[in-house]
Amino acid sequence: MHRPQTDAVTAVLLIAHGSRHEPANADLRRLADRMAGQGAYPIVEAAFLELTTPTIPEAGDRCVSRGATRVLMVPYFLSMGVHLLRDLTAAREDLASRHPGVAFLLGPPLGPDPLLDRLVADRVARLDRGDLPPIETPSAVASARYAPMDAGGDAGR
Repeated sequence: MHRPQTDAVTAVLLIAHGSRHEPANADLRRLADRMAGQGAYPIVEAAFLELTTPTIPEAGDRCVSRGATRVLMVPYFLSMGVHLLRDLTAAREDLASRHPGVAFLLGPPLGPDPLLDRLVADRVARLDRGDLPPIETPSAVASARYAPMDAGGDAGR
């Protein structure tokens, strides 16, 4: 178990996949801003695996340049998929090799977790009651706005 050092400067690096739809990326940036505003950690940065910036290496370097000696890498992912097992682990190893005096700790995905279960149940109930507006953008509008996904594994981005 990793325990914080008393003289450590701990940063939080929030990591999402990244999207071609910029408002989706802005959600993580706003979360990072809210966390930074709470003041529990002196450094909070947002990073993206792909499709937008800052990348994980860029944001990790920024944490170090701001004085971090310990970086908590928190995936904004729902499950332990291949991106977490392969890509985020590789990013952690790369950052650790480039910054040998800094501890980079990669956390688990957001789910499964009882808090997430409650959030989903709450969202279902609110949608059912009409407390949340359903998304009604016609698929033709969305298709025209975003480039089609190729058959080589871009699905879901």
